[in-house]
Amino acid sequence: MKTYANTVDGRAVVSDRTFESRNPATGEVLGLVPHSTPEQVAQAVAAAKRAQPAWAARPDAERKALMMKVAEVIKANAETLAGWVTREQGKPLGGVGPDQVPGARFEVWGCEVWTQVPASLELPVDVAFEDDTRRDEVHRKPYGVIAAIAPWNWPLLIAIWQIVPSLRAGNTVVIKPSEYTSIGTLEMVRLIAEVLPPGVLNTVSGPGEVGARLVDDPRVDKIMFTGSGATGAKIAAAAAKNLTPTTMELGGNDAAIVLPDADPKAMAMGLFWGAFLNMGQTCACAKRLYVPDSLHDAVVAELKTLAEAMPMGDGMKDGTVMGPIQNRMQFDKVSRLVERARADGATIVCGGRPADGPGNFFPLTIVTDIDDGAPLVDEEQFGPVLPVIRYRDVDDAVARANRLDVGLGASVWSSDVGRAREVASRIQAGTVWINQHGMIHPMVPFGGIKGSGWGVEFGVDGLKAVTQPQVISIKK
Repeated sequence: MKTYANTVDGRAVVSDRTFESRNPATGEVLGLVPHSTPEQVAQAVAAAKRAQPAWAARPDAERKALMMKVAEVIKANAETLAGWVTREQGKPLGGVGPDQVPGARFEVWGCEVWTQVPASLELPVDVAFEDDTRRDEVHRKPYGVIAAIAPWNWPLLIAIWQIVPSLRAGNTVVIKPSEYTSIGTLEMVRLIAEVLPPGVLNTVSGPGEVGARLVDDPRVDKIMFTGSGATGAKIAAAAAKNLTPTTMELGGNDAAIVLPDADPKAMAMGLFWGAFLNMGQTCACAKRLYVPDSLHDAVVAELKTLAEAMPMGDGMKDGTVMGPIQNRMQFDKVSRLVERARADGATIVCGGRPADGPGNFFPLTIVTDIDDGAPLVDEEQFGPVLPVIRYRDVDDAVARANRLDVGLGASVWSSDVGRAREVASRIQAGTVWINQHGMIHPMVPFGGIKGSGWGVEFGVDGLKAVTQPQVISIKK
């Protein structure tokens, strides 16, 4: 059984302790992953700290050019990396394009694009004020060492969201992938680190205790985290001890509101993928659907038809559209929430019971006759289950959408964009989509409010988020 290595200071680093990475579709052991020791975590941070001054001192054009080389490496190894995503995370290989299943190849293509865009952006000096007596300039400076902790649902893409803007701005990085999906990220970093100076990009791996050591290191200058609110709270508490700045992208439980004038058939496919992309294992998936009484049955019928038509299975096999839930902990949570809804009298329109055989397969499930307050509605299920809640008054639907202490994304579905805009403006979320859901873009800022976190990623705003302003004030 092969043991995969971390990258620290440009070298491969293994550990005496390892843990298994398993294919969630088959249970197969894919390889062994190092459990980084406290000394190895410290060494990774030290390597990043040593490399950072020289990296920041390089001309900006050189860093941008190296990021473009990183994009070329990702493209050249796209099929290998996509294979790791499918085997380790579960999503099907799929393809790229509007008529393709958005799976592992789509994720790796996203890695390429989200590398190219930060490399193409400028961070010019801004003149904040100037008159006959003074000139005040705002320069953007790197923080130093960025500690990044990536999740298991989009293991390569979210790692790139953390790595590339940070490097582009002159920071160095130590990243810890999720213990559920480590190998693909370690292999991607191994490949792209070959075109970077030693120490600029480093990895550590292991369970939560490894991440805790990383964020607790006083030499870390900023923390970037994507994951659950519970883990985010622990990281924020650790960061507070050293007054370390953070960017937090936490859980969502996004609400989608269908307005009475919407066309159920026209919106069905967009709403389906908004809810079930990556088996619902996406922070910005629609996880609560509010539908007026007049459209309820028609919307449910359209979604049921789509859900029952999507082939589910091992993502490495041709024709697969839906894969497994990535890990057993999440599988058990989804099962528990559905069983609780059933016991409380909800209607399971389709799906609802785990599939027989190996793997963490749970069918696409639509639940009706359920209301706010039910655990399936109030807890972020993070899986292939969509509760559909009736409403009679749009103002009430907005109040319901805003009821929970989350605010990552939301969507409004309507034939009248003007009316949808008005409703969207009243929803408490970092992003509100109209007639689409979860459609992020590398140039558009993305982040949450309330319990969904703080700070933004993507575009110029995301690039600024991994820098700190320095004002140079000149007397004339």
